[in-house]
Amino acid sequence: MVVTDGEGRVLWCSPTEPGSCADITHARQLGLVGLLAGGPAVEILADAGYQGLGAQTGGRVVTPQHRKFKKNAPDWYEEMYERQRKAHSSRRIRVEHGIAHLKNWRALARHLGRREHMSDTVQAIAGLLSHQRTADLTSAQQM
Repeated sequence: MVVTDGEGRVLWCSPTEPGSCADITHARQLGLVGLLAGGPAVEILADAGYQGLGAQTGGRVVTPQHRKFKKNAPDWYEEMYERQRKAHSSRRIRVEHGIAHLKNWRALARHLGRREHMSDTVQAIAGLLSHQRTADLTSAQQM
């Protein structure tokens, strides 16, 4: 799980979990639900893997609209659903760009090491990325 700010800068990366784990389950295990429910009023733009957290966090987690019709949806519903999905995606694009910056590092793009070390690799790359962005901002301000 990766948390970015509104500009797509990586703020936090969770430790990796062994095996397969649903996004929402991982968020609950990390205590994210409790933090958001009792914390400051922030808005988290999440993907569909976190549907249901909005109700548990007082609306702080915003996910794409749940699809009500699986088959034979009326045309009006398909149009409305597509508009809502695109609006959410447009708001969330910077989050996706922040995650993509992490994945662009070769150590993550082609991870060939042991899974036990993946968490350390992600944390190290997040730190390097943060340092790189800070250095870029500092040099831009000096010009």
